Amino acid sequence: MAIVVGTIIGSGIFLVPTEMMIAVGSSSLVYLAWIVGGLLSLFGAMTYAELGSMMPYAGGEYVYLRGAYGDRVGFLYMWTWFAVAKPASIASVTSGLARTLGIFAVFHWLDTQAVGGPLPVMWSQIFAIAVTWLITGLNYLGIKKAGDFQVVFTALKAILILVVVGFCFTSSLGSWGNFATGLPHATGGINGFMIALIATLWAYDGWNDLTMVAGEVKQPEKNLPFALIGGLFVVGVLFMATNAAIQFILPATQIAASPRPAVAALGIVAGPAGAALVAAGMALSIFVTLNGTVMSGARIPFAAARDGLFFPRFAEISPRFQSPAYSLVVQGMLSTVLLLALGRFQQLFELAVFAEWLFYMLTATTVFIYRRRDPNAVRPYRVWGYPVLPAVFVLSAAVVLYSSFAGNLQGSLIGSGLILLGLPLYEWIRRKYGRVGTHVRPA
Repeated sequence: MAIVVGTIIGSGIFLVPTEMMIAVGSSSLVYLAWIVGGLLSLFGAMTYAELGSMMPYAGGEYVYLRGAYGDRVGFLYMWTWFAVAKPASIASVTSGLARTLGIFAVFHWLDTQAVGGPLPVMWSQIFAIAVTWLITGLNYLGIKKAGDFQVVFTALKAILILVVVGFCFTSSLGSWGNFATGLPHATGGINGFMIALIATLWAYDGWNDLTMVAGEVKQPEKNLPFALIGGLFVVGVLFMATNAAIQFILPATQIAASPRPAVAALGIVAGPAGAALVAAGMALSIFVTLNGTVMSGARIPFAAARDGLFFPRFAEISPRFQSPAYSLVVQGMLSTVLLLALGRFQQLFELAVFAEWLFYMLTATTVFIYRRRDPNAVRPYRVWGYPVLPAVFVLSAAVVLYSSFAGNLQGSLIGSGLILLGLPLYEWIRRKYGRVGTHVRPA
């Protein structure tokens, strides 16, 4: 549950209220977007819970896709996450941490140049690289240490959020009347609501990461469904409470005008110290998200290599720490390259969003295939409302995918091309290594 909660709650809840208010223009529609986004994420988590309890192996979505659609689709998923999505996600989280800490005077040096010349490097980039390797090293020491870190700091993150909420609602400077305020020139309509909904889905993103470390979860048939569904409920409560606290202090026009509405709200309630508290909470939140991202990302190429579908070295486990050592190191190296080429990284991150929703949709469809093909398979958890709820999630993911594609046609086409680049690599690896993994599962 700490992986689910800690990975989902990053900087999103502190930032997206601004974008959402600009899009829909009223508190009621902002809350409708939060509720719809939370329900869609819950439907996805419930679908993944059935798949995870039935196939509790490292790799998560890779395992489900490969089992349903064969080696080629499983490889393309692994390739997309390994080459683009996960390193870009790690790079974005660490650079976001550097930018957040830059709020504090003691960290202003992060905005200065460290290396000059034709390829200048900022101290913020060096800091982000150092943090990347710090968390990579923690995960190298094994799932137990990384897991303990996740539990402790996720609890601290939740406490900080509740403190922020408490400060706002106990302040005499707040007003319930702010919930009735609106933004006259909001985008509005279906288009505005879709913008707000996609913002909430981005804020809820990360619930799927737990399935990637399923092979190291005790009693996965019981704990995976509980953690996925229970974790999303916890996140939903914290998100809704934080949004309400911000709106209690700030009217709609101020929320829309503030780049960091949570910082602005606490600045009003408790002055500079309050703003610093929120900034510290944001930094802690991002740090815990990074741990979950590093932990889950390294398991995907590791799982593919065990099945003989990737370079064998990625299947290596540290004999001392029992962690996917080689996979973790290469993931850290790719993230470092992206951080040194920051402009390119930002473009790749936009491509990663398109790729993520494509595979969310494809993965959710596998529950229908497994139900039809293996009706008598052991399913410790069955998704409630089958087949309606999984179908709603698949259709919703298709809508998000279409919106992403239409909104960034060039980037989406490039993203599709990057995914398809995995096909010749797949054929070469199959010819060179064949299916030589020691943990081959039938496709």
